[in-house]
Amino acid sequence: MTEYLFYGGPILTMEDPAHTPEALTVRDGKILAVGSFCDLRSQSPRAWLINLKGRALLPAFIDSHGHFVQYAGTLRHADLTGCASFEQLAQRLKNFIRQNGVQPGQAVVGLGYDPEQLAQGRHPDKALLDEVSRAHPILITHADGHMGVLNSLALATLGLPEKASDLPSGLYGRDEEGQLTGFVQGEAFLALRRGLAAPPRGEEALELLRRAQEIYFSQGFTTAQEGFAKSYEAGLLRRAADEGVLQLDVVGYADIRDHADLLPRDPARRGYQNHFRMGGYKLFLDGSPQDRAAWTEEEYADQPGYRGYPLLSDQEVAEYLALADARGAQLLCRCSGDRAAAQFLAARKKPSRCRDVLIHAQLLRPDQMPALKKAGVMPSFFAAYPYHWGDTCLKYFGPARTAALCPAASARAAGLPYTFQMDSPVLPPNALDMLWCACNRRTRRGLNLAQGEELGVWDALLGLTRYGAWQYGEESEKGTLAPGKKADLVILSADPRTLPREGLRRLTVEATFKEGLPVYRKPED
Repeated sequence: MTEYLFYGGPILTMEDPAHTPEALTVRDGKILAVGSFCDLRSQSPRAWLINLKGRALLPAFIDSHGHFVQYAGTLRHADLTGCASFEQLAQRLKNFIRQNGVQPGQAVVGLGYDPEQLAQGRHPDKALLDEVSRAHPILITHADGHMGVLNSLALATLGLPEKASDLPSGLYGRDEEGQLTGFVQGEAFLALRRGLAAPPRGEEALELLRRAQEIYFSQGFTTAQEGFAKSYEAGLLRRAADEGVLQLDVVGYADIRDHADLLPRDPARRGYQNHFRMGGYKLFLDGSPQDRAAWTEEEYADQPGYRGYPLLSDQEVAEYLALADARGAQLLCRCSGDRAAAQFLAARKKPSRCRDVLIHAQLLRPDQMPALKKAGVMPSFFAAYPYHWGDTCLKYFGPARTAALCPAASARAAGLPYTFQMDSPVLPPNALDMLWCACNRRTRRGLNLAQGEELGVWDALLGLTRYGAWQYGEESEKGTLAPGKKADLVILSADPRTLPREGLRRLTVEATFKEGLPVYRKPED
């Protein structure tokens, strides 16, 4: 029988901000008791003492939307995040080829560039990637994962002709002479990416999952999501669970359009089996604002008459909702634009019985919150979006709509639970970055978006803990520190409630416990 007693620092139960117990005991993976140190010590005289030394103990963080398998796969590719120029981007790719001994003919994939951070202020093109190498097919992916650039050899390898026609949900960049620039967006890009970068298999895939799991633990997460599972993702997670690779709880959501049969077929839907279960379905209704693909009620500020576009007809949306309801399945629906959200709410004729979730909800309007509440639908906000893409949105949507990005305070005021996510691998999993973003609402260039939609620290933490458990229907087991719940815990370097909002980024994750077992400890300086 393993027993621990935590004391000596603030304990945030996330049940009541006024409840500040002195100590917490854990026995055999579950929380045994919270209360005074003397009482708990007398009840558990042989418990191992863990002195927090002024650090804060909280429920472990819950990832409300991401792509765990896809994130793991990115760990084998070139990291282009933070590149400030074309020259730096090209040098990183060259270094990756050299350091990893990539042989001629082998594909090279780079992830995470953002034209807003590049000195040139635009996407690179195939000419730049051709300079990197004409011996390797090269594909680089924008930070949001839905667009990118290919070099000439990659285009030729994939058989893309110069006169390729745009798809209804994807396009090819062209120069003034009509020649392909190498830039591709939307479904067209995703298809090319799948063709060039086959997913890892066998032991390599399992090792990448182990590495990803360690990263999630280092950020204080003990629950993650595979938010668009097809046969490959579901099969890999099932194998990882069966072989004891998973310690992190992972909830999968099946692609309802092409892999609807994954849900009833998978026995994991009955509950976690070795830390994996299927939780429901995923549906896309529009694209990302920074791609100019979010479907909006008002026109884009820089393009009169343009409002983005839907991915499905009203009839198709209604049919998919009916399918999810018939199978008693929760539905995660990606709606970045307010018009896409309206389409979903119009199709939701009866209140959701399974806690449907509106994913991303960057342009969800405050006046739509009552309709969400009536429909039994909760929003999961891309919490870091205002920081990373707020400056871009200012050009596309103007100051008023940009100031209302990811309106979590409006959700709170309407009595709606809400959660936060990074849509990893769009951004790496980082709960404390989400906390800072939700409380400060500043863009990368310093624009202040805290015009009534900022949250206090406690309310922001709810979106990472208690409300996350509610979204997954696991509130009886997770999300707060209460007797009988799983001892999924995180220790932070300080009590976030005592820090100025601007100083929240000074917080660090010191340790993470999964069901009472230590799974991460910050290395000593």
